[in-house]
Amino acid sequence: MKNKILVVDDEQSIVTLLQYNLEQAGFEVITAMDGDEGRRRAETEAPDIIVLDLMLPKLDGMEVCKQLRQKQIMTPILMLTAKDDELDKIIGLELGADDYMVKPFSPREVIARVKAILRRTQVQSEVIDANSNEAGQIDIGSLKIYPEKYEAYFNEELLELTLKEYELLFYLAQNKGRVLTRDQLLSAVWNYDFAGDTRIVDVHISHLREKVEEETKKPVYIKTVRGLGYKLEEPKGK
Repeated sequence: MKNKILVVDDEQSIVTLLQYNLEQAGFEVITAMDGDEGRRRAETEAPDIIVLDLMLPKLDGMEVCKQLRQKQIMTPILMLTAKDDELDKIIGLELGADDYMVKPFSPREVIARVKAILRRTQVQSEVIDANSNEAGQIDIGSLKIYPEKYEAYFNEELLELTLKEYELLFYLAQNKGRVLTRDQLLSAVWNYDFAGDTRIVDVHISHLREKVEEETKKPVYIKTVRGLGYKLEEPKGK
């Protein structure tokens, strides 16, 4: 089956360009020209990924992203914008976007980003085996990670994680006790060059702390190592 991509943009020329190139690359493409229609189609048509413009009529891309995440629709989102604005980028990521591209861009670059996101998403269905055991389970204090299910639990409750949050948490857990620089995390989790923009790591670390720390300002799991990066460790007394 072809992967289904929802493209939401109010510029017909961009929609046409992306639809043509994505279809040529083997994807099924559905489109929307405003944020309200994009949100509805995301909810009803279950796309595998959403390419979402930031500046949209009716609902902007930020609000679309926010509403989808509030409804626990965790479809990966690649956000597009004409603004090369750090604040817009950070807000988009904080609302749950998985990736971010600034216009103008080449269709080839969009396709490469889409494929990278889908490869990581599809690992979930590829690794689930009805007869598999939980030998790969990772236990760190009250945190339990099940790689074969792409799930993580904290205090026995399932964590609602975006794809990127899960991948970051899993990578930190695989390297428990090891200090990882922001550049290492960018390379391992996002696996392409963010041109030194390590803020994306800080945003996702902040999200994870909100979900696995009782006091985010006094973390016991995900520690900051000043001047170096982050590490995930076994909390004392656990």
